[in-house]
Amino acid sequence: MKDTDTKIEEIYEKMLLARPGAERMRMVSSMHATAKALVLASLREKYPNSPEAQLRGLLFLRFYGNDFSPGERDRIYHRLACNSE
Repeated sequence: MKDTDTKIEEIYEKMLLARPGAERMRMVSSMHATAKALVLASLREKYPNSPEAQLRGLLFLRFYGNDFSPGERDRIYHRLACNSE
């Protein structure tokens, strides 16, 4: 769904690009941390007794699961979810 006028998108993009690179990186980092916290909260609610390692694996699947082949995805998930480090 796209409900933002093209002119407004252009203005917003110019405003973002006018910020220094370091500030844009801080913004992205903050947004990623917020998204991660929201997803982890959702996973903890859905799987309340899961160990942290399993939650790391589930977090990986939520964020990056579609970026890998099924075999790679399973290997990475098991490495994350089965290591209790």
